[in-house]
Amino acid sequence: MTLIPHLTGLLLEHYVFPDTAAELAKTLAAADAAGRYDGAGQARLAELVTADLQSANGDLHLRLKYSEAPLEETHDDEETQMRQMGEWADLTCGGVANATRLPGNVGLLKIAPLFFPPAVAGDRVTAAMHLLAAADALIIDLRECLGGDPDMVALAHSFLVGHEPVQLSGMAHRDPADFKQAWTFPVPGPRFGPDKPLWVLTSATTFSGGEALAFDLQEQGRAAVVGETTRGGAHPRQGFKVDTHLEATIPTARSVSPLTGRNWEGTGVVPDVPTPAADALTAAHRLALEAVLGLGADGFRAQVAAEARQALDDLGAA
Repeated sequence: MTLIPHLTGLLLEHYVFPDTAAELAKTLAAADAAGRYDGAGQARLAELVTADLQSANGDLHLRLKYSEAPLEETHDDEETQMRQMGEWADLTCGGVANATRLPGNVGLLKIAPLFFPPAVAGDRVTAAMHLLAAADALIIDLRECLGGDPDMVALAHSFLVGHEPVQLSGMAHRDPADFKQAWTFPVPGPRFGPDKPLWVLTSATTFSGGEALAFDLQEQGRAAVVGETTRGGAHPRQGFKVDTHLEATIPTARSVSPLTGRNWEGTGVVPDVPTPAADALTAAHRLALEAVLGLGADGFRAQVAAEARQALDDLGAA
């Protein structure tokens, strides 16, 4: 099968772990020679090859993906990808699934299906952050976040810290000298800032870019994570069309924490407050309301405090 030599060539050239790439090239060649892929349609072939690709180290970003629609010839072209991202972002409010004020002056920002690139959705995430900047506490819901652009993750993170830059998890590539640092940066308008309480909601579905934000906020001690352990994908990937309906996704880098040198690959982000995903918002809202009540009830805060007490009573009765 000519597809397998093509795929192994891409692995050997691009996969962030060269030794694993060499091991997988032998695995795929042996499976091909043994007839494992003979007669498989493209959808089934994608399943078989993906299982073999992930057999060495369980890398969930390393896949052969099947598309029902024929892939465009320029599928891996940056301009085409950005156009497709823009179309998707327009149909999903730029990934801002919800930005609202919960009882007790608690902000809620839900990101789904992903963190789109700033070029197509940065203004919408910025607007949501401005809306929630004055909340006394903030909950960021990443339970349905499937990943996204590292630059958008850094943009969102920048609204949650002070004006001094904060180093985030960077990207290591095949060449050890090719390391890309990541930092927060100046953002326009008001920000939630570094001092008010913050919770991040996760589920077993949360992946990649969603995990990146949760991981860095947790490691920095900036936020507590509430929910379930995430899927565990810390390797950014590049897509390569290998057949009419087949795309190989190959990780070309790996995330590295500036604090510990580790990442969440294979382990996921482990919550500080383990909670079934369906109950995570209620659990975090309860914690946020308790924090709000700790701010006192002077002046206009009396109304917020009364609202927070009522909300806590309602949650207790639920």
